[in-house]
Amino acid sequence: MSRRKAATKREILPDSKYNNLVVAKCINVVMWDGKKEVAENIVYGALDRLQKIAKDGKDELQLFLDAVDALKPSVEVKGRRVGGATYQVPCEVRPARQQTMALRWLVGFARKRGERSMEERLFGELRDALNGQGGAFKKKIDTHKMAEANKAFAHFRW
Repeated sequence: MSRRKAATKREILPDSKYNNLVVAKCINVVMWDGKKEVAENIVYGALDRLQKIAKDGKDELQLFLDAVDALKPSVEVKGRRVGGATYQVPCEVRPARQQTMALRWLVGFARKRGERSMEERLFGELRDALNGQGGAFKKKIDTHKMAEANKAFAHFRW
């Protein structure tokens, strides 16, 4: 661990269309080689597709936030070295890290999908997250299972 002072948090501005920080963070995760306008078109296009499948009068922003909430992990495992052995110790996840992990998994698994455009892939992963399936949702479940399996090492928590 570093002995220097803690890094300062960078404040990001909300996105222009929905005025929402989570959408802005998603755009930043999707962004490749600094091409923010391309990333915005991808995310906004995926949200427009979400609007078309919306039920119960929910708007696309609320569906997007629900999908991200469905992907947020509550516990994870961290490696802890004790007496020459490394134990996978379950730890609770801070809210900011939950959001970061959810967005990273969402975009990462969207990139691995088979649809033609990134917009279609992101929409597909968002739809699957809302339905409780898909690669990102499976990753969350696997993370929770790993933490549950290593519950015996919880006393090593620091």
